[in-house]
Amino acid sequence: MPEAVEARLNAEYGLDQPLVVQYVNWATDFVRGDFGPSYRFQDRRVNDIVGDGLPVTVQLGVMAFVLAVLVGIPLGILAALGHNRSPDYVSTSVSIVGISTPSFVLAILLIVFFSVQLRWLPTGGWKGPDTWVLPTLALAGFPIAVIARYTRASMLDVTRRDYVRTAESKGLQHRAVVSRHMVRNALIPVVTILGPILAFLITGSFIVERIFNIPGVGQFYLNSIQTRDYALLMAMTMLYAFAVAFLNVVVDVLYAYIDPRIRYS
Repeated sequence: MPEAVEARLNAEYGLDQPLVVQYVNWATDFVRGDFGPSYRFQDRRVNDIVGDGLPVTVQLGVMAFVLAVLVGIPLGILAALGHNRSPDYVSTSVSIVGISTPSFVLAILLIVFFSVQLRWLPTGGWKGPDTWVLPTLALAGFPIAVIARYTRASMLDVTRRDYVRTAESKGLQHRAVVSRHMVRNALIPVVTILGPILAFLITGSFIVERIFNIPGVGQFYLNSIQTRDYALLMAMTMLYAFAVAFLNVVVDVLYAYIDPRIRYS
């Protein structure tokens, strides 16, 4: 690179200043929510790139989270109620497969089966509900297995509690015992993992986004690593860290609200 071009770029991005001054300028801009221009996309600012891709990533993560909760919790409950029987074996097998299969492998298998073989769904993009199905399934596979296993273990622990045996000895129907005493209390520990799972789905979808060519921030995050776009990389890292911390705080507050035994004074 010619020295004149290098000097111009250093002056444009403030890299010709002392490190202390660079850090103070960056921290000041960060507090104001201004991450500056992108090193890779010179005609765009980092805020614009994140603003365009973040809604797509959040939508994908939330859809995968809802699917994981709607499938994982009932799967774990059925496994616990059918302990050491067919429902338990099926649920355990599904959970093992889900935990053992990486999201990118599941994504490729879904594309081969539903897009290439059956031709039911498109192979990628983000243009309508039909393009949302496969990415959501691929991203939700692992959390479904985790929630199912966690719910199963919590349900089995609740079944041995004294208040469950007391309710059964009073003559309550089994369905009432399950819904009023077992499920409600078993879901309290499950709530503690929902926040980290949602954070994982929102911040860990970049591989799925790359496979399905989804225009989310995950795509830009990978590109920033490959092209050394430090401004965009720093913004994405701080955004992911904030999302994880915020969702963990939300879970702590929600857990205290659900379980009066640990409610904060």
